[in-house]
Amino acid sequence: MTDDLRRRALDALTTARSRTATLTSCVDDHELTAQHSPLMSPLVWDLAHIGNQEEQWLLRTVAGREAMRPEIDSVYDAFEHPRALRPTLPLLAPAEARAYASDVRGRVLDVLDRTPLEGGPLVDAGFAFGMIAQHEQQHDETMLITHQLRKGPAALTAPEPPAGSAKGLPAEVLVPGGPFTMGTSTEPWALDNERPAHQRLVPAFHIDTVPVTCGAYQAFIEDGGYTDRRWWAAEGWDQVRRHDIAAPLFWRREGGQWLRRRFGVTEPVPADEPVLHVSWYEADAYARWAGRRLPTEAEWEKAARHDPDADRSRRYPWGDADPGPSQANLGQRHLRPAPAGSYPEGESPLGVRQLIGDVWEWTSSDFLPYPGFAPFPYREYSEVFFGSAHKVLRGGSFAVDAVACRGTFRNWDLPVRRQIFSGFRTARDADPQEGRR
Repeated sequence: MTDDLRRRALDALTTARSRTATLTSCVDDHELTAQHSPLMSPLVWDLAHIGNQEEQWLLRTVAGREAMRPEIDSVYDAFEHPRALRPTLPLLAPAEARAYASDVRGRVLDVLDRTPLEGGPLVDAGFAFGMIAQHEQQHDETMLITHQLRKGPAALTAPEPPAGSAKGLPAEVLVPGGPFTMGTSTEPWALDNERPAHQRLVPAFHIDTVPVTCGAYQAFIEDGGYTDRRWWAAEGWDQVRRHDIAAPLFWRREGGQWLRRRFGVTEPVPADEPVLHVSWYEADAYARWAGRRLPTEAEWEKAARHDPDADRSRRYPWGDADPGPSQANLGQRHLRPAPAGSYPEGESPLGVRQLIGDVWEWTSSDFLPYPGFAPFPYREYSEVFFGSAHKVLRGGSFAVDAVACRGTFRNWDLPVRRQIFSGFRTARDADPQEGRR
């Protein structure tokens, strides 16, 4: 079992570092050190931050080794310096950042070989190594967002996702009312905000079978969705008016056609793909326009995990096995969402599709702790973000690696954010006579 855990940790760390290398080797040093948006760090900051976090947690905390570069800890402290100001810091140059991250990784592999994967919550089941692999993959997603914001020609390529279609699928699925187990107390690499497992009573509701598509969202635009105050929360309406927002980020209208920019390529907006780069306010406005609403976080998780026949919660919609390429669009494999209706092997027991991968899905819920929450291994991972300022997103996007995506995984962001790989699906209350199960 210990050998299996070491292999799993090694595979997760290696996969993350390979992706980091791809994201930082496809552009020159000038592009690495430039700030492509005040919303994002320079790519070279993320690269060295990844190495610094790995050193602090795995070399210093787990292995008890002396600090390699203590003088840079402050520079790469994400809470000390907002992203907009990071270009002003004394950052490591690209070659030095690469060398530092590589040196740290070489020492970490030695630590992984020697560390007993038991004896405390930080090392049990290799948690600290899994945490660092997830951290790196999360920054890889952040760097991919930076690539999307970056001007200039395409630097990344990927094959098209598999064909799929929502034709023949029901528009929505009924999720029976009743209790289900939300969160986890057993997933070994689950983060603190996913814990502990607890019972939630969720009334019956209907949820979209697939995420809202670009074609459906265009109907909202063409019907004056961005100019009708009725559909918008007050703060969202203020954002729309103040910033002259009239479509998802990266969309533009030209010659009677909607176009979008995707990683340096301009293309027609694909009507059958899930809509991408919309804020919570835009998702909420669309749902109101459609006579529906965003699902709560508990509703989303019940739709994704609850197996009514077995009366249990699965790890993923399809079961307990880790995601594979036939079940979900993850890991930057395709650089875009797959068409709505894709991945039939990944559907939930009730027939809901694409709950994992493709787009992060906004929910109506604020980011709050579960009953019995305990911060681990540090308050700044989750606890400092709890409250009404952040909305929960679930499911992961095409930019998320499987190690950082579970049926219980919780993401959160400010409701104004549009640069993230965010979409949504809608829900509605069920009629009382539709019963419980």
